Amino acid sequence: MKLRLILAGLIILAGYSCKTEPTSSLADYQGEENYSVIMGEAKVGYLKAETSGDTINIDYDYKNNGRGPTMKETIVLNAEGYPISWEVTGNTTFGNAINEQFSLEGNEASWTDATGSGNASVDAAQLYVNQFGSPYSAVLAARLLMDAPDNTLPVLPAGNLTLTKMEDLTVPSSTGEGELALTTYALSGAEMNPSYFIMDDSDRFFAYISPRYIVVRDGYEAEEKDLRQLAENYSAERYEKLQKEYANNYDKKVRIKNVKVFDPKNLSLTEAVSVVVEGEKITAIEAADATGEDEVIIEGNGGTLVPGLYEMHAHTGDNGALLNILAGVTSFRDMGNNNEVLSKLIEKIESGVLAGPRVTRMGFIEGKSEYNANNGILVASEEEALAAVDKYDSLGFYGVKLYNSMNGDWAPAIVKKAHDQGLFVAGHVPAFSNANAMLRAGFDEMTHINQTMLGWVLEPDEDTRTLLRLTAMKRFPGLDLNSDKVQETMDLFVANETAMDPTLAIHERLMLSRNGKVTLGALDYVDNMPPNEQRSLKVALAQIANDEEDKAYREAYDKIVETLKMMKDKGILIVPGTDLGGAFNLHRELELYTEQLGYTPAEVLKLASYDMAEYLGHDSLGSIEEGKLADFFLVPGNPVEDIKAIKTISMVSRGGTFYFPSEVYPAFGITPFTEKPEVKE
Repeated sequence: MKLRLILAGLIILAGYSCKTEPTSSLADYQGEENYSVIMGEAKVGYLKAETSGDTINIDYDYKNNGRGPTMKETIVLNAEGYPISWEVTGNTTFGNAINEQFSLEGNEASWTDATGSGNASVDAAQLYVNQFGSPYSAVLAARLLMDAPDNTLPVLPAGNLTLTKMEDLTVPSSTGEGELALTTYALSGAEMNPSYFIMDDSDRFFAYISPRYIVVRDGYEAEEKDLRQLAENYSAERYEKLQKEYANNYDKKVRIKNVKVFDPKNLSLTEAVSVVVEGEKITAIEAADATGEDEVIIEGNGGTLVPGLYEMHAHTGDNGALLNILAGVTSFRDMGNNNEVLSKLIEKIESGVLAGPRVTRMGFIEGKSEYNANNGILVASEEEALAAVDKYDSLGFYGVKLYNSMNGDWAPAIVKKAHDQGLFVAGHVPAFSNANAMLRAGFDEMTHINQTMLGWVLEPDEDTRTLLRLTAMKRFPGLDLNSDKVQETMDLFVANETAMDPTLAIHERLMLSRNGKVTLGALDYVDNMPPNEQRSLKVALAQIANDEEDKAYREAYDKIVETLKMMKDKGILIVPGTDLGGAFNLHRELELYTEQLGYTPAEVLKLASYDMAEYLGHDSLGSIEEGKLADFFLVPGNPVEDIKAIKTISMVSRGGTFYFPSEVYPAFGITPFTEKPEVKE
């Protein structure tokens, strides 16, 4: 390992003083700094920062999977290092225009971002948390937080920001002489999870680190893998601590008393019963008032037990693993990931070190191009693609997923080889191909409803490796779903028994979200979120340039819903996944199926639990029965009458490990949705 740790262990103490000597003045940070953006070990962009006098100019741009942000920032600091002017312009990953401004004049602070404008009277300068912008802002905050009481300061628009020192380390100097001394930090309070970054011994920005995304000083790109490992370690440390504190593993039987159980086979609730769990399995379902010796009793109070849900379009990470468990999502189908990172994460989940869903792995195969995603295995030929199938088969993957930069002409051979080896095949439609070709090649499942529909509106030479695969959806309103070209595709779905993974919630977010308004899927939980998370839920993903585009996107979403209803009516299996991280977003996906696609709440609960267990061949999951694994959750209400009841979960069991969301949510800055049930040990 190139990184050499100076302090053993992680220093995560609430009152730890990050630094005792005074912070350097802005004069010490003059000049230009250059950084590389790296994803999946590939350089995908840059960050440039130039400090001249009291002004910092930042140029930030990266592209992964044919998309990414392009931003420029101008920040003016006062003598103490607080921003008094901050402008951010450019566009977000999905093309939403950015024009964010902050200013402090005297005691009056004002700002404008995608959610609107705000102002505040302040006694002294305060940190501003920008809505958009580059990771470079972390170092500006850190220099101020180092000297703050408890390394914490109030911030605008709301909340507090805290700096925590993690550890000291060194890397070989890029000059080849000596070593560079570094310190890693966590910045928390702005989001549900901390962010991690590194400064050198002159308090200059060195790197921003996460398990998948790294920004590192030019000349130190070779450290990327070790920096990524550091981020994994820090995140794991946080979640291991939460697991130790909040996971309840009882050393005796657990009886959930006086509950009605959702029975997916009958689409109804049982009479009141008590459910007994021993170890990881359900061992008995007895009368509501039944008792036993030496048991833990969880009072159900007439609520409903629901089998654990499946998120069928996940990209697993430890940041979302626990949040999914708390939302009753106990199983994931991972649709593409960093294979090494995910393997380590699954090992920790299965050993009980971390909380997380059970993971079924799909192997990501992507063609090499200037637009490729940096995940899974990248291939440059049909032979390499077939070798990737062998690789995933040898690793025990459930199936493979083909992606945008793949050559569509390779699909038939890939599908045949995968099927010959017993592997499932799903995927996007490769660029310059269409859904019909993939259906004829033998795809078992099509991913994202727009990927199928684009074949009805694009010209053969139009390139879906870019944002066109999103912006071209504006053409959907003119579609005649009874036309020959549409019905040909529908017939292929039916004849081949191919399923559809529509990810409807992400299409709703993309096409119906507007700046300044809470995104529709978050209306039921936005007020429970921490301040900056609430802010992020009031931002559009796409650029909506004018009333004409607004109308086109809204009507295009309606056409997507109409298409899915037609698929459902034709008997095409709809697979519930989000590509939005699951948890609250999976609740929204299921809610949309009841509101817009014609499912009853009972049907959609069955779809997301029992049907998906059957689909993946998980005989021990999907329903609450004696002998099955104890994956279920408790809600006070009746989700068969109202699907929204699944949004107020009071208890979750994942294989006999019990979690009470009301205890855990405050660790994320989330206000609980319901009370903890009474527990008698």
